[in-house]
Amino acid sequence: MPESRGGATLLPASTGQATAARNALWAALEECGSAVVALSGGVDSATLAVLSHLALGDRSLAVTGVSASLSGHQKTLVESVLRAHPMPHEWLVTDELAFADYLRNGPDRCFHCKNELYGRLRRLADARGIWAVLDGTNADDTGDFRPGRLAAESCGVRSPLLEAGIGKEAVRALARELGLPVADEPASACLASRVPRAIPIDAGILGRVEAGEEALRELGFSAFRVRHHGDLARIELPPTEIPRALSPEVGGRLADRLGELGYRQVAVDLRGYRPAGLATPFDPDRDLAFLSPGAGG
Repeated sequence: MPESRGGATLLPASTGQATAARNALWAALEECGSAVVALSGGVDSATLAVLSHLALGDRSLAVTGVSASLSGHQKTLVESVLRAHPMPHEWLVTDELAFADYLRNGPDRCFHCKNELYGRLRRLADARGIWAVLDGTNADDTGDFRPGRLAAESCGVRSPLLEAGIGKEAVRALARELGLPVADEPASACLASRVPRAIPIDAGILGRVEAGEEALRELGFSAFRVRHHGDLARIELPPTEIPRALSPEVGGRLADRLGELGYRQVAVDLRGYRPAGLATPFDPDRDLAFLSPGAGG
C-alpha cells in the first residue's frame, strides 16, 4: 500500500539508497510549496510532473512549451500522460526560431532554446504567484555538454530528480509504479538535435525531420533518428532493426517517403543508433547503406 504524508499519496518505498533518494525527492517537492513543471512528454518530465501533483495538488501546474522543435509525437505523449494522470496543465507557445543565435545552430543552440522556454515559464510562475519552476533533468544527465543547464541556472529553475540523485533507470521504475504510459518510451531530444552544427536551423528542416521520423514510426521501428545532412537523410536504428530497414520492401518505402520530403539520398547507418550519433563522424562508403527508391512498390 502507498504511504501517506500530509494527506498526499506517496510511492511505495523500496530499501536503502533508493528509499533515501525518493524521500529526498518528495521533501524537495513539498518544500517548493507551489511549482510550474516543464512537461515535454518524456519519461523524466512526466514522472516529475505527476509526483509534483501528488505532493502539491492544484498548487502544481504542468506546462508544455509548443514550438517548431516540439514534434507532434511529443504532444501525443503529453496528452497520454494527462489522460493517465489528470492534473492542471497548460500549453505555452514559445518561439526559439525568433532568435538568430538559435537559428545559427552553434554549440550554444540549446541554451537559446531553453532560455526562451525557461524565461517564459519563470514569467508565468511570477505572474501566478507560483514559487518554483522545475525541470526533469536527472542524475545521469550531467556527464555531457548541456548548454541548456546554463539557461536553467540563469532562470532559477530547479531539477529535483538531479538534486535527489535519481538517475534514468530509477525514473523509469517510478514511472512504472505510477502507471505512466511513457515509462519505457525511448529518449528523444528536440528535433533540432538531428541537424549538424554546420547547417542553420529553420522550420522547414525541422518539419522534414519530423515527417521522416513519423514514417519510421509508422513502419514499426522502435527507436530511431533521422539525421539531416542537407540532401542526405542518415537513419539510425537499433542494430537488431537494421536488417529489416535494408530489406527491399521496407527500404524502398523509406527511400520513397523520405525522397518525397526532399532528400536526394537516404541511407541507414550500419553502426546503429547512438544518442550522440550526430556528433560522430561517418564514412559514407564504410558506414552507410544507401536505400534504393521504388523497390517497395
